[in-house]
Amino acid sequence: MDVLDTLKKQWQEREQQFPKLSYDDIYSMLLKKSSSVVKWIFIISVCELLFWILISFVVPDSSREFNEQMGLKTAFTIIGVINYIIFAFFLFIFYKNYRSIKVTATVKQLMESILKTRKTVNYFVYYNVISTALLFIAINIYYFLHKEELTKFLSKSYEGYGSIPQDKATMVFFGAQIIVGAVFIGLLILFYYVVYGFLLRRLKRNYRELKKIEV
Repeated sequence: MDVLDTLKKQWQEREQQFPKLSYDDIYSMLLKKSSSVVKWIFIISVCELLFWILISFVVPDSSREFNEQMGLKTAFTIIGVINYIIFAFFLFIFYKNYRSIKVTATVKQLMESILKTRKTVNYFVYYNVISTALLFIAINIYYFLHKEELTKFLSKSYEGYGSIPQDKATMVFFGAQIIVGAVFIGLLILFYYVVYGFLLRRLKRNYRELKKIEV
């Protein structure tokens, strides 16, 4: 019994050394953490948009010529404008979520803001991945329906294509397209999983902690 009493006393003394957080302290801490995560979501999405804009300026002239010869220049311009508008809309929502989460006054409001942010990010990721995959499929269907123009351009631009039959040339082209497209979409999914997935998991942990203190 003496040993148990001693251990109990030591534990009580040690417990008193730890700071005791109040309801408001925990809420403020979770609010700050959640606000920081949402801010990073906005910053990363802005950087992503700037990255794609930069990429559009460094596209090789041969690719631009290819798209023009295949009659896709106008279509790509329209698709690009629509894509940037939708991207800008998501940025506006991310910024709005960040501004609103900073001024939340209750646990319930903060929990709702976290759920709303997670849902918006998921929509953003789904849009980018699905639209990229659909665009890739649509473009290659168009190429397939215009195989003659495709073969003529490839034969004129690349010596290797001119020395092989048309069917084999198109098989090589579409095979390369499938590999490049699959790798690109895979890297896109990996990027979203690592970056946005990490941030969403942090928000999910904050949401669980808020649920514990909700009254």
